[in-house]
Amino acid sequence: MTDFSTVWKNRRFVFPRFWTMDVPQHRPKLTLATKVTIARLMGVPVFIALLVYYLIGLRNGEDIWLERTLALVVFAAVAVTDALDGYLARSRNEVTDLGRMLDPIADKALLLSGLILLTRPSLPALAPHIPVWFTTLVISRDVVLILGSFLVHELAGNVTIQPRFSGKLATFFQMATIIWVLIGGAERQFNWFVGIAAVLTAISWIQYVVDGARQLAHVQHGSQQK
Repeated sequence: MTDFSTVWKNRRFVFPRFWTMDVPQHRPKLTLATKVTIARLMGVPVFIALLVYYLIGLRNGEDIWLERTLALVVFAAVAVTDALDGYLARSRNEVTDLGRMLDPIADKALLLSGLILLTRPSLPALAPHIPVWFTTLVISRDVVLILGSFLVHELAGNVTIQPRFSGKLATFFQMATIIWVLIGGAERQFNWFVGIAAVLTAISWIQYVVDGARQLAHVQHGSQQK
C-alpha cells in the first residue's frame, strides 16, 4: 500500500494550458537614459501649450512675457538634455532599442512643433518670425527621408541610416533659430541663423538621398550577379 505522505511530497499538478501564462524571465529595464528621454517627450506638450497661449495673447494685443520665457526655458531644457540621455546611455552601457526609438521622436516633436507654431507671417507682433519657406524645407526633408527609408526597406530588406555631421549641425542651427525667435533677437543675426540652417538642411538632405540610392544600387548589383 502506498504511503499517502510520500505521494503528497512527490505531487505534481498539471493545469490546462489556458490556465498558464508565460512570464518573461528578464523584463526590459527602464534605464536612466530612457527615463531622461521620456521626460524630454513629456516636456514637448508643455512647450506647445505655453507657446500657444503666448501666441493667442499676442494676437489679442497682450505680450505675456512670462509664458514666452517659460516656453523658452522648456524648449532649451528639452533640447540640451538630448546630449545628456545619449551620454548616459553610452557611459553606463545602457543603449536600448526603446531609447533609440524615443530619442529621435522627442527631437523631431520639439523641433517641428516650434517651427510650425513660430511660422506666423500674419502676426506682425511676433518679430522675428520663422519664414514659411524655411519650415517647408525642413518638413519636406523629413518627409522625403521617411518615405525613402520605407522604399529602401521594401526593396533592399533593411535600411542603414548613417548619421551625418551636416544633419547634426542642421538640427543645432534649426533649434538656435527657434531660440532666437523666442528671445526676440535682432533680425540681422536671425537671418544668419536661418540661412546657415537652410544650407545645412539642404546638404544633409542630398547626402541622405545619395546614401539611400547607393543602398538600392548595391542591392540591384548583387541581384544581377546572382
